[in-house]
Amino acid sequence: MHQTLEQIFTPAPPASRPFFLIAGPCVLEDEDMGFVIADRLAAIARSMYIPFVFKASYKKANRTRLDSFSGLGDEKALDLLGAIRQQCGVAVLTDVHTAQEASLAASRADILQIPAFLCRQTELLMAAGKTGRAVNIKKGQFLSPSSMGFATEKVMASGNNRVMLTERGSCFGYGDLVVDFRSIPIMQQLKVPVVLDATHSLQQPDQGKGVSGGLPHLIETIAKAGIAAGADGLFIETHPDPGRAKSDGANMIKLDKVEALLEKLLKIKSALG
Repeated sequence: MHQTLEQIFTPAPPASRPFFLIAGPCVLEDEDMGFVIADRLAAIARSMYIPFVFKASYKKANRTRLDSFSGLGDEKALDLLGAIRQQCGVAVLTDVHTAQEASLAASRADILQIPAFLCRQTELLMAAGKTGRAVNIKKGQFLSPSSMGFATEKVMASGNNRVMLTERGSCFGYGDLVVDFRSIPIMQQLKVPVVLDATHSLQQPDQGKGVSGGLPHLIETIAKAGIAAGADGLFIETHPDPGRAKSDGANMIKLDKVEALLEKLLKIKSALG
């Protein structure tokens, strides 16, 4: 098991445990970008003693428009993830959408992520659990935090106890989300690490042209509130130039702003301790 996962899943008093960081681009866009982002984030995390997981989808199965970018091709993108994992020395997380994808992605990734819209899919949850990889389940925008206990049970029924849950906002009318920070302590009652997604929580889905919008100027606000509320980990999508990102650019933080944000979050964590 990767050292970062040991840090995430080894029980420790909340005050003495640093928050961990899951960060990276929404999706792998080319052969080089993932390495650049992973190297930079890994260096920042090491300097701050923050456990780090590199995040990137190898494919996007839930784009609004048919002509939206969905990936480089499964095998090519998974091979790139495996190379990033090995060459950059980082743990890797990627999304899976079907039971068949779970076994395929498990050969290159340390954590399999269940997208929010699929968090009730029994076959997918159990297949991800059976791979033996850690599983991050994103809470559906349509579910209460307490109901995530059932999704957790499905993975653990496979014999896999390495489960984490991610809060990513709840539906607030059409085209907007709101974060209920009560979700963090409620889901922590399930005795699993709880992550706050500070970028997708600010997504404004299904805008008129079929491209999701966002409120990236509020990422710092949501991240600070999440750490103050006791989140075990933070999820952030980042890109060197979000305006040119092929997916979710409207709710990403620019790569060169991540370090300053983490410095502020560490101060909040220290004050809590």
